[in-house]
Amino acid sequence: MVTVGIDPHKHVHVAVAVDARGNRIGKPLTVKNDGLLITAVLTWIRAITDATPVTWAIEDGHGFARRLADGLLLAGQEVVWVPSRLTAAHRKLHAATGSKSDAIDAVAAAHAAIATPDLTRHRIDERVRELRVLTDYRADLVKRRTMMINQLKAQSHLWLDHTPGDLARAKVVAALTARLEAAEVGIHVRQVIVTMISELAEANNRIHDLDIRIKELVTPLTPNLLAITGISHNSAAVLLSEIGDIERFSSSAKLARYTGCAPIPVYSSDNERHRLHRGGNRRLNSVLYTAAIVQTRFNPAAQKLIARQEPTKGARGARRILKRHLVDVIYRAMHTDQASWQHQIARCQPLALT
Repeated sequence: MVTVGIDPHKHVHVAVAVDARGNRIGKPLTVKNDGLLITAVLTWIRAITDATPVTWAIEDGHGFARRLADGLLLAGQEVVWVPSRLTAAHRKLHAATGSKSDAIDAVAAAHAAIATPDLTRHRIDERVRELRVLTDYRADLVKRRTMMINQLKAQSHLWLDHTPGDLARAKVVAALTARLEAAEVGIHVRQVIVTMISELAEANNRIHDLDIRIKELVTPLTPNLLAITGISHNSAAVLLSEIGDIERFSSSAKLARYTGCAPIPVYSSDNERHRLHRGGNRRLNSVLYTAAIVQTRFNPAAQKLIARQEPTKGARGARRILKRHLVDVIYRAMHTDQASWQHQIARCQPLALT
């Protein structure tokens, strides 16, 4: 049995293979996190192990290894997630004092997987995978649309009474086109701006179509999640695509740490206080921030919590407390929704013949 430990990063991953006794096999692999990722790691491990079964132990970071885990699983490989605390513990146990590198972290992840056989195995739900592709594509389109709007605003000052966000609506784009026709500008400038407006309108239509498709997919999957004030269909889709299997978090506190909503204790001069956690998944943190803002405006319970905490914690501190409370609510809602999926799948499976 061979275990491959992987230390994931944003741009590259480092993999090290070890045998059943924890000894290294072959040379470490440093591979780019791109479209050839799966081909590269499978070619590397087959050259080392031939037909020996392989378990891929990936350190559970901030989502950097999601593409790798999905690709390996779809290729028929066994993939487990190793918590960062286990990796750190085995690094201290096996590595020289004070030494740390990507290869050492990868070996520590492999040792942790060997020592802990009940680690969470990576799974793919096809519905969640569809939402992940759609939400990632939508996020990319929104970024490109923002760039188009900023460029258009820099080249033309025909709508100074509007904000850039107004151009996300077809009515305002049509009004800008009409104003351009009446304006006195050079023929080349007019052609460029007309082309930019046309590209912007196309991006708006594509984002609108994606919103409809995401709503159709996410509505039957997350009824309890959508019932939470401040969680839209797009927000629910992001939560599903980024978190995936909610059962990989054994408590809401671990989910809060993953989203960057768990405050970090700070001790100074016998004064215990907490500060903002700037780590975690920032995409999920953004969803929770938006939900907290909406709840502050429209949810009476959230308004009472803010009013109760604001005198001592301040406006930002009170909002962080609300975000941490929202993690608990979202955690319970996602558990309830996922349990209903599993119940539906169990009902649809045919009974085994005896």
